[in-house]
Amino acid sequence: MPFEENKPVIAIYPGSFDPVTNGHLDLIRRGASLFDRLIIAVTRNHEKDALFAIKERLEMLEAITYDMDNVEVQEFDGLLMDYARAKKARVVLRGIRAISDYEYELQMAMMNRKIEPDIETVFMMPAETYSYLSSRLVKELARLGGSVKELVPPVVEEKLLAKFGSHKFHS
Repeated sequence: MPFEENKPVIAIYPGSFDPVTNGHLDLIRRGASLFDRLIIAVTRNHEKDALFAIKERLEMLEAITYDMDNVEVQEFDGLLMDYARAKKARVVLRGIRAISDYEYELQMAMMNRKIEPDIETVFMMPAETYSYLSSRLVKELARLGGSVKELVPPVVEEKLLAKFGSHKFHS
């Protein structure tokens, strides 16, 4: 799939988004401004125990991206490069917060390049405000009764409160 001028650039932003955070939303907005079409590819991630069912994650992402005309949310399972080829994507968008992310993401990008040399991986750093933020930390904070108001979109905060209750953690 060599580069062709005037051909729309389709990018895929894959992840489990369990749950989607303001860091993810930052990358989605910025990715949507860079690429003609951005597909948020929500994976089941069989290695992790999901807090939210795939349907719930899709609904949350659709709710927070409804006003972004060039963004679509889809479920995906299997090999990312097969999915990217099927969607005629030329770019995979990945976020990097820290050196530890870079090491893992570099390995994945190199393997993906081996499988499909014509699809580029583009790394983006989140806004500094979200550089520490992860879905895992958000889930832990919510589970312990802490406020996630500044960390996730309102629809996600509501879903987390429904899962864990609005109790406050006391020692």
